[in-house]
Amino acid sequence: MLKGHQSWIFNSKPTILASAAIGGPFEGNGALANDFDIICEDLWLGQDSYEKAERSLLEHACERAIQKSNIQKEDINFFFSGDLMNQITSSSFAARTLGIPYLGIFGACSSSMEGLSLAAQLIDSKAAKYVVAAACSHNAAAEKTFRYPTDYGVQRPPTAQWTVTGAGAAVLAQSGNGPKVTSATIGRIVDMGVSDPYNVGAAMAPAAVDTIEAHFRDLNIDATHYDLIATGDLGKVGHELANALFEKHKISMPRDIFTDCGLLIYKDEQPAFSGGSGCGCSASVTYGHLLNRMRKGELKKILVVATGALMSPISFQQKETIPCIAHAVSIEM
Repeated sequence: MLKGHQSWIFNSKPTILASAAIGGPFEGNGALANDFDIICEDLWLGQDSYEKAERSLLEHACERAIQKSNIQKEDINFFFSGDLMNQITSSSFAARTLGIPYLGIFGACSSSMEGLSLAAQLIDSKAAKYVVAAACSHNAAAEKTFRYPTDYGVQRPPTAQWTVTGAGAAVLAQSGNGPKVTSATIGRIVDMGVSDPYNVGAAMAPAAVDTIEAHFRDLNIDATHYDLIATGDLGKVGHELANALFEKHKISMPRDIFTDCGLLIYKDEQPAFSGGSGCGCSASVTYGHLLNRMRKGELKKILVVATGALMSPISFQQKETIPCIAHAVSIEM
């Protein structure tokens, strides 16, 4: 049901039956290592390219989530997924392996919540019984695509973020035990003129604030409605900028409620610069760490606001600025 201008209320409250998170070796040494279902020991995952390794991450996440849901793969109606590769090949090739009717999406790092919101809409409208929503990224593959190959050894500025090698997946159903997806706010494009691919946190922060404001306005609530509000991957720079924008717009956002998946995933001593990013960042943190905390009773209501920098190698080479977007999904236990 449409609520306000750009939000959906899911009256049936679709259930997240199960979820899974897969991490790479760097993530396995991070702050959330215990929340990953599988930690891969190397970046290659037994493949002969980083792109194939990324696809393998996604396949493992989906298969593990389906296994934990106790649902037969043949009973799943649709599969939503997105990634950062050209033409979302990781998602499409994983869909080839899974054999589930597939709807590929591209929202860059916002793909995790874009997929979850669309999956919940299908479940809520009775257009599906079971849907899988997923997203993935791979550090070496993303660096090669959008910046410089890691082996090239380019010096990274402090504003740079570390693309997460990881994947997350969730199985949604019309009923069952587990966290409920209660609403979603679909973001709009916000472009404040940032063109630096090493500073996407600053580029995405205004989009995150815009979507959160719209969510509060459409649902007539404020930040205290939630135990936790987590943006996708603004990192240190973007997170502080978002806080400054909330103050400027006179939006009350308590610091103990507002966090960021890119800040949570790594330890302070890890050389992640401004924090984590990538489609696998919000996907693995949400479908691993945050949902685990909900299942333990530590959190009852959360809002996940996945952010995406919608650039491409071509747009960067043509010196375009970075259009950004954020999608918000509320989950209750």
